[in-house]
Amino acid sequence: MKIKGLRWWVLGLIVLVTIINYLDRNTLGIMWAKIVEDLGLINTDGLSEAEYNDLSKKLFRDINMVFMVFYGLSQMFSGKLYDKIGTRKGFTISAIVWGISDLLTSFATGVKGIMGFRAGLGLGVAGPWPGTVKSNAEWFPQKERALAQGFFNAGASIGAILAPILIGLIYAAFGWKWTFVAIGVLAPIWVIPWLILNKKGPKEHPWITEKERDYIVNGQPECKVVDKGLSWGQLLSRRKSFSVILGRFFLDPIWWMFVTWLPIYLGQKYGMDIKQLATHMWIPYVGAALGSVAGGWVSSHFMHMGKSVGFSRKAAILIGAAILLPSLVWVAFVHEPMTAVSVMAIILFGYQFTINNIQTLPGDMYTGKSVGSLAGLGGAAATLGTILMMLFVPMLTAGDNWTPFFIMGASLVPLSVLCVFIFGGRIEHDNPVENK
Repeated sequence: MKIKGLRWWVLGLIVLVTIINYLDRNTLGIMWAKIVEDLGLINTDGLSEAEYNDLSKKLFRDINMVFMVFYGLSQMFSGKLYDKIGTRKGFTISAIVWGISDLLTSFATGVKGIMGFRAGLGLGVAGPWPGTVKSNAEWFPQKERALAQGFFNAGASIGAILAPILIGLIYAAFGWKWTFVAIGVLAPIWVIPWLILNKKGPKEHPWITEKERDYIVNGQPECKVVDKGLSWGQLLSRRKSFSVILGRFFLDPIWWMFVTWLPIYLGQKYGMDIKQLATHMWIPYVGAALGSVAGGWVSSHFMHMGKSVGFSRKAAILIGAAILLPSLVWVAFVHEPMTAVSVMAIILFGYQFTINNIQTLPGDMYTGKSVGSLAGLGGAAATLGTILMMLFVPMLTAGDNWTPFFIMGASLVPLSVLCVFIFGGRIEHDNPVENK
């Protein structure tokens, strides 16, 4: 049996599990207000509404800090794990770990229980990020990788779009405990078609056509390089690695501002309940999904026009940043909910346009066993930047004033772009044996 376009089927399954990934991530945030109330996590005696909201934000931050610590550790070690055992087994382990962890959150009775299960969730959901960079480097010619990465990132956005709607419907019918169960079982179920379809890499897969195999391999300049893999120390000794590490350290916190805090922002600033979140919260992620694909398409289009990899990636990064920065400033001074979420759609369009091309850089700079490792280091740096940002969120938003929160995000954009241009240099594959 031969399957035409097998690489797109493999990517399609990765996009699907990324959608599931974001459903699992969003369960706690969307149902947070009800969980706090049902479990009595905050003593309301003598508290004003503003004081209650501030305590709720601090508690939510503390739980998410635990999640982010384990997420960051997983980003770093998942890259090495995927390099060692391959993407087939790597995705399987990640999906089972995060799915079971989200399901078990239904049994939580207090803060410690929630923290423990969110730690397990963090360990699992981080894996697909270095894993997808590695998978795309294996399954796609270089000129298609940014587009493939764009579809992957669009999966995250689609998951975020569906989360308030699907979670809201399940919650309304069955309550928050069964919502964790219903969402948690999806990732382990996904493993079944993944193991069936993703039998081998493109060079050995029995279902790939000769035409597609030749197209993939001939479009991978790194296949001509002998790859022994680089250690973390070797990667960190190379200047170009820091274009990914520092670029993501500064830029990724912007995404987490929305993924983590959007339901809290809409709930506290505009008084939205779970049903109202379902009608508003999906809008920003439509922009994110479009930006993911657009950023990948623009970069790939430049390469089809004969531009270099470096020009194509950097031009796309600049275009995305030019959209992202002014929009972050704009939303800081918006006070009407529909206008706010519409501007946020523009913000996330620009963000995904930019980050899509930064995430593709490890496969442009290194080969084989080094790709996942650098992607993992970049993910760990991104998590560290996010954790540092989260420390300040309750202080920045005290009294339900969210303007400083968005201004802080805007300040990160030029820092990220500068790091890509200062450290990236000429973007081309680095022979891990001979070149420094």
